[in-house]
Amino acid sequence: MSERPTVRLLDYGVGNIHSLTKALQRAGLDVELAPATDGAGEADGLVLPGVGAFGPAAQALAPVRDEIRDAVADGLPLLGVCLGMQLFAEGSVEGEGRGLGLVDGKVGPLDADRLPHIGWNTIEHARDPVEALDDRHVYYVHSYALPDNPHTVAETTYGQTFPAIVAFDNVIGAQFHPEKSSQAGRVVLDAYANLLEAYR
Repeated sequence: MSERPTVRLLDYGVGNIHSLTKALQRAGLDVELAPATDGAGEADGLVLPGVGAFGPAAQALAPVRDEIRDAVADGLPLLGVCLGMQLFAEGSVEGEGRGLGLVDGKVGPLDADRLPHIGWNTIEHARDPVEALDDRHVYYVHSYALPDNPHTVAETTYGQTFPAIVAFDNVIGAQFHPEKSSQAGRVVLDAYANLLEAYR
């Protein structure tokens, strides 16, 4: 297809919208900014951005939670970034509210001497579809992370080892910020772009 895929970037008041939009556009995608209450819509894919706390984000997504889950189950490619990936879980000890329940368990705090975890850190044990990220550095800003789960395709260690990237079916998530991680971040965005083409 010659047309660029269009992704819906949900704005629920806690996202790093501007820089993520630019990064997605550089990856060859058209971006449609939409309020969280618009849900999955008619786009080729959905992006959950991430800066902020789990509770307010889960509350913002609550009216469209089931719609998003159904759309993803029907094959809509989903990308979650930082908090957006944490919303894949059932919930979080950080705050009330239900996540999307795509990953079992609850988001928990990092077991580290200094929080939040801010700055560059190394990707470990990266495998398909992000094997090119192994031993590369990416940029983090977070204090919480997904629990260990079978969908983890890359890890990072900061006090503890935690899922850096999850990928399964038509879903991919990054705990770090691809839009702030230079060419290493582009690996995740390209993997998502490939998902979009595969599911169009």
